[in-house]
Amino acid sequence: MASPKPSEQTSFLIVGGGTIGLSTALHLSDRGYKHIVVLDRGDSIPSSFSAGNDLNKIVRAEYEDAFYATHALSAINAWRTCPIFRPHYRQTGYLVASSSTAPPKVDSHISRLIDSISSHPSYPTSSLTSLPSSAAVRDKIPQLTGQVKGWSGYFNGHAGYARAAPALRALYNELLARGVKFHLGTSGDAIAIHPDEETARFFPAPKPYLRTADNNIHCADVVILAPGAHTARLLPSAGAQLTAKAWAVGHVKVSAGEAARLKGLPVINCRDLAFFFEPAKDEGGDTWLIKVCAHGGGYTNVPENTSTSIPPSNAEENNAILREDEALIRRLLLEALPEFSTRPLVRKFVCWCADTADSEYIIDYVPGYENLVLAGGDSGHAFKMFPIFGGWVVDLVEAHAQKESRWRWKARESDGKEDIHWRVGGVKDIKETIRKGDDVEAARARL
Repeated sequence: MASPKPSEQTSFLIVGGGTIGLSTALHLSDRGYKHIVVLDRGDSIPSSFSAGNDLNKIVRAEYEDAFYATHALSAINAWRTCPIFRPHYRQTGYLVASSSTAPPKVDSHISRLIDSISSHPSYPTSSLTSLPSSAAVRDKIPQLTGQVKGWSGYFNGHAGYARAAPALRALYNELLARGVKFHLGTSGDAIAIHPDEETARFFPAPKPYLRTADNNIHCADVVILAPGAHTARLLPSAGAQLTAKAWAVGHVKVSAGEAARLKGLPVINCRDLAFFFEPAKDEGGDTWLIKVCAHGGGYTNVPENTSTSIPPSNAEENNAILREDEALIRRLLLEALPEFSTRPLVRKFVCWCADTADSEYIIDYVPGYENLVLAGGDSGHAFKMFPIFGGWVVDLVEAHAQKESRWRWKARESDGKEDIHWRVGGVKDIKETIRKGDDVEAARARL
């Protein structure tokens, strides 16, 4: 239930200082709202609990659905032109390919991507190049030293990546300068919504307020929940449609000379193996790193006697990856950049996001509460929308209701095991994988 349209004096409380929460604070500020408070349980921004706290993220408009392609094109324009985001965007181009062992669904997905973006009226089709063979791939991207045997796909010049953590920090500093208030660490750790879901039914549209770990109470005219994969920990009913899932990330150290040779390398995405970026400097240091991410159906973490996946409570418990994911990463490097394929992987972790069964976002009022908004369901494709996502949240608040049906709160339940058509591999619970003895390192991480 929503109150009348907010005024300049309306107060906003945002739970989560990651991609969606910071973007929402920006758009509230852009539209003249003055009373904005952000809570995050991380000790700093970028938060250690945010999926956006990363070396880099892909920015591209490839979608089978023209609806999201249109929004992604708007986001790319904002990355290229907005002073806050422009310094952190690299339009290196983007290779999308399948390997010699890719299942048919990968090639079908790539074909649908090409059909969608090549027919989009706003897409610069001159940026697309078909690469039907490994020879064509190597000719287009000479920095690749591997044979990429059996690879085929396409190159998109109207894409690239963003330096993720620096972009989050830049927006945080901008918001501080605008007077947005932040409570971080214990004082920003929202642990309960009152009235909770058990007692809310006894009150007519109860106005929510948040209790934090330091036992303080925070309330506002509008409360916006944007804690990403951690949403169900605070709002259990959201777990019926949001599933916390994780994917493996690793990094390879390279020398300054190797980084110089690979400068301008497009994002390389082999859809059935993994993807990686040109080397980027470790923030605050002098180490050059290539970030590599394994593809797959994703891992869940469902505690015993529950049915809802949530990330482990301690961020440090995520600093390990499974052997099968490391094998995908190493095969990609062997085929594309073999000189790095045997180097140790550093900074290994699993990155958690909030997945939905249909890969749609959820931006809507939470039923049974007054002015409690959920903004989430990133499904692994939200960071590219960082400059514009918050605008959709503010649109909802100002319109009193979600007009876009695909972003509404959904009554149906999801077990998180659906076959997502654009991913390869099934969903596995990470604890069950460990129990089967598949990975000793992950067991040491106490997941």
